[in-house]
Amino acid sequence: MYKVMLVDDEAVVREGLRNIIDWPRHGFELAGDFTNGRDALEAIETLRPDLVLTDINMPFMNGLELSENILQRYPYIKIIILTGYDQFEYAQQALRLKVHDFILKPITASETRALLDKVHAEMEEEKRRGEDVGRLYSQLNQSLPLLRERFLERLAATGAGARNMAERLAYFGIPALQPPYLITLYDYDGASRHSDASEQDVELLHFAGFNIIEEIISREGGVVFRTREDRIAALIGGQPESLLHELALRTAEEARHHIERYLGYTVTAAIGRAAAGPQDLPDSYKSASAALDYRFQYGKNRVLSILDLEGKETAPASVSLEWSRLLAGTIRTGSAAEIRSLIGPFIAGLKQSHAPLDVCYLQIQKVIVLLMNTMQEMGIDETRIVSRHRMLFSELYRLGTLDEVGQWLEEIAVGAIETVSDNRSQTMRNQIGQAIAYIEEHYADERITLQDICRHVLMSTSYFSTVFKQQTGETFVEYLTRIRIGKAKELVCNTPLKLYEIAAKVGYADPNYFSISFKKHTGLTPREYREKSREQP
Repeated sequence: MYKVMLVDDEAVVREGLRNIIDWPRHGFELAGDFTNGRDALEAIETLRPDLVLTDINMPFMNGLELSENILQRYPYIKIIILTGYDQFEYAQQALRLKVHDFILKPITASETRALLDKVHAEMEEEKRRGEDVGRLYSQLNQSLPLLRERFLERLAATGAGARNMAERLAYFGIPALQPPYLITLYDYDGASRHSDASEQDVELLHFAGFNIIEEIISREGGVVFRTREDRIAALIGGQPESLLHELALRTAEEARHHIERYLGYTVTAAIGRAAAGPQDLPDSYKSASAALDYRFQYGKNRVLSILDLEGKETAPASVSLEWSRLLAGTIRTGSAAEIRSLIGPFIAGLKQSHAPLDVCYLQIQKVIVLLMNTMQEMGIDETRIVSRHRMLFSELYRLGTLDEVGQWLEEIAVGAIETVSDNRSQTMRNQIGQAIAYIEEHYADERITLQDICRHVLMSTSYFSTVFKQQTGETFVEYLTRIRIGKAKELVCNTPLKLYEIAAKVGYADPNYFSISFKKHTGLTPREYREKSREQP
């Protein structure tokens, strides 16, 4: 199902097309309708339509201006202009913009349906060509020899062969390129919807991506080749530097879109600086490679330009002392949500700093070391939190973007919190166990107090009271009384001791208070309890 966007300032036209046309029947989903070109252009980034139907005469931004903006930013989107203005200059301008079609109003519902069917058929044919695996296999067998690829890579990376560049290009059947030159690098982002594909199928899909890029670049008179790093390099030239950069941006965005749409995986494209001559090609190649490193900060499936990236001021990226204290404190007493509220801004700060890749890695390593040190300071074996991350620093370098690093750091830090919590719970259980044992041993001491217990287990009275109630379900006094009365019941039933003697043995200096407490818990006085026990067989 393809997405279509409708742009017309006449409400009756929009409502008519929206309600009369059965869009899904013709293979389309109506993604949205707008009253002017400005609003439509802002929505395109989110809605990502495949087709735009637009009027010409609209407020804020007319249809021709909208078309020009769309074709510059999203060259793969088809545009059909529906207008009541039949002036020849409008048609001329539409043709210059290379819009898909220019149709005069009024257009009937049946004509609209026929138009949609026609466009849908053309889109399906484009998709079929992109997905024709048999054709891709055939093209794979007819790919350029390895020698040609190595020459182009050597030319781009080292400038070797620049003196006889024209002769070599002719020898390999490559169209002659005129300066200035510009190199764009395309790199596979990794994960795709074909994660379970065989190695052969993955190679085929990668070749299909190469084929798409080559088709787009060849159309502009450029040349495409693979590098030893399994990247794809595109070399274009022969235009003023500003136009060359604009062409690189447009072709890279088109290639990125088609690969994601038709092949199900993503690539990141990186555009270098322009080279004045063949001898300067290594500078263009290296700057494109440097731009590709910024994928770590900005994420995958993007077009990155070194001119946009390194023209920005680099803010210092560092782990502040205050942030370090907050993280350490959160590890000790915080929650998973609090950890995420710290890691998220940290990652965002690295992105906004535009710092070099090595600086980002250094700051991330500092966070890992901080986690380890915090665990050590708490007397906890820090290796427990990395049981699923055997080689932390090696694993860090395998992550492709800062967003992935953020998720990874959150997982490690949350594991640290859980380890601390488990350790604290075990320590707390041990302390409560010691307290219970102390009570069992000293319950007969009428002077035993809460403070005695807390001194014994090294806990504050308020914290001990809270934890003791959580663990036993009783307060200290309730627990001590239950132990004393339990022991008293045994003595009442099994010994000839006087009641005042029993009271003293279970920690009651006042026999009357003992009797009151005993009856409160058993429903009988000590004497009644003894008599009742003797009556039982």
